[in-house]
Amino acid sequence: MAGSPTARRRRLAIELKKLREANDLTCNQVGKELDWSGSKVNRMETGQGRVQPSDVDALCRFYDTSDELRELLKSLAKESKTKGWWHAHGDAVPSWFSVYVGLEQAASNLRSYQGEFIPGLLQTPNYAAELSRGWVDHTPEAIQRMVDVRMRRQELLMGASAPDLWVVVHQSALLHVVGNREVMTGQLEGMLEMAKLRNVTVQVLPFDAGSYPTTGSFTVLGFPDQEDPDMVYREGLTDSVYLEHPVDVDLYGKAFDHLRALALSPQRSTLLIKRVMEEHPR
Repeated sequence: MAGSPTARRRRLAIELKKLREANDLTCNQVGKELDWSGSKVNRMETGQGRVQPSDVDALCRFYDTSDELRELLKSLAKESKTKGWWHAHGDAVPSWFSVYVGLEQAASNLRSYQGEFIPGLLQTPNYAAELSRGWVDHTPEAIQRMVDVRMRRQELLMGASAPDLWVVVHQSALLHVVGNREVMTGQLEGMLEMAKLRNVTVQVLPFDAGSYPTTGSFTVLGFPDQEDPDMVYREGLTDSVYLEHPVDVDLYGKAFDHLRALALSPQRSTLLIKRVMEEHPR
């Protein structure tokens, strides 16, 4: 099972839903039998909030599962209550983004398209700080905490079990000056260094790419366990959207395949980035 508490909570939710559907019951029917509300059962199956091991035990006994499965699911419930490293950073990681960070830590592959800015996992500290300054209410201390979180997130790309990261960045993100030209030069240099990692692929979608899916920025997350299906993440100003329906995930997967087919090859992307760097002299 994937390693973060968030991923364990998601896996538990998936398993509980499978058990209910295998018994051909609705959430309301299960809730009535256990003297719960149907909404409580639904929350447990959608990973909304923490699930008590005692509730998992009650469900498993109602579904008449094996002792082994009951203990496994209770263990997932216990482990999902632990906190990840990102929780120690307080409001530098909003609750709606905390879920994504937890899933990102457990992913085996990440496919991301970014149309406006350099992706977070490839950002330098100076670039990330300048982006954070766009939020007028942030103090210098808050900005530093946000930068620290972003840099900590990047560590997952360096580990022995690092996920594969495949990024398509629109050319406009390279030309969009964040901070000043010195910051941009450092950012583009940093992105080229990250692209040298064996598990990181960077492609640039050029201005002359023609027509392509106008989906906005998104990330498709894949997980090592086949029982944990892929999902799509899209971020807004104050919240985020997680898409898990197979039809939605498949559509975004095909959109990403189309985008990377239109993008420059990694080698040609490197050459373009270097040319753009010449336009951002120190």
